[in-house]
Amino acid sequence: MTEHHKKRKATSEFNKTSVKDKSPNIERSQQVCSDKKKLYTVSVALPGSIIDNAQSIELKTYLAGQLARSFAVFNVDEIIIFNELGIRKSSESSTTKIESHIKNKRGEGISLDPNIFLARILQYLETPQYLRKELFPVHQDLTYAGLLNPLDCPHHVRKEEKSPFREGVIIDKKPRNGKGSLVNAGLSKYVIIDKSIKTGIRVTLDMGNYEVSKKDHQYIEAKVVSPKLPKQHGLYWGYHIRIADSISKVFTECSFPGGYDITIGTSERGKAVDDVIDELPEFSHLLVVFGGLTGSRTIRTEEAVLITMSSLRAAINKKGRKEN
Repeated sequence: MTEHHKKRKATSEFNKTSVKDKSPNIERSQQVCSDKKKLYTVSVALPGSIIDNAQSIELKTYLAGQLARSFAVFNVDEIIIFNELGIRKSSESSTTKIESHIKNKRGEGISLDPNIFLARILQYLETPQYLRKELFPVHQDLTYAGLLNPLDCPHHVRKEEKSPFREGVIIDKKPRNGKGSLVNAGLSKYVIIDKSIKTGIRVTLDMGNYEVSKKDHQYIEAKVVSPKLPKQHGLYWGYHIRIADSISKVFTECSFPGGYDITIGTSERGKAVDDVIDELPEFSHLLVVFGGLTGSRTIRTEEAVLITMSSLRAAINKKGRKEN
């Protein structure tokens, strides 16, 4: 787990798209909130070892970027990166900062564990651009991340854009009266909240009508809310990352009460996707599991993600539980 992921989970106030693309229904206009609250989640599990199939740091980074775009296009809420070998390549725990690196021929280093490398790139791309400098220290894994195509999710809000919600980070500066916290939310003014939260923590903000604080006109008032709230109102609000040390821990360490109610495993030797769609019942938490390098000789994992999620898209939208 990367340092940013730990920061996102550090407070109890919150648990961590549309893309400019030619795909149907994938436009930034999707920022208009839906009347029906979305109560379901879509999770994807895949092994980090698929990164090993790329021959250079540049290609590994590009592969991670391709996956991030796919997850955003298909509104994936959770990504679980699991170790298909069941043992870690690093002696360090996934909850610590990984400093082990592997060098390429140019002497450039990246994380020894492909699960950590993939998680770091995916987290970097999911984070709004205006927060990256504060949340991500310089790291070898991110050397080429700046060259990747942006996800342009609804929470990647531009300075001049109006949005009912925004992502922000608590800054090392206190309001004049010493109460609450100040947040960098990518606006021309800092946002003030009534909660005292540790510096460097990422938060989701309910912006209301962007009212300037009555107590201090220097700031904009907002409230800290759960990152689930924008999703419940029909906005795709990005994905969060979980690293599992084995395939079994994908299920045993699930954070949803009761676990995943439906799991779909992908294989070229399984049932046809069209048959599965007809059988899909209503669900609250769907998990789609993809295999690694040894799972198929004909279809790469990044291709399988596109094919499978595209085929399941209509059924997911129809069978995912919503507020009545």
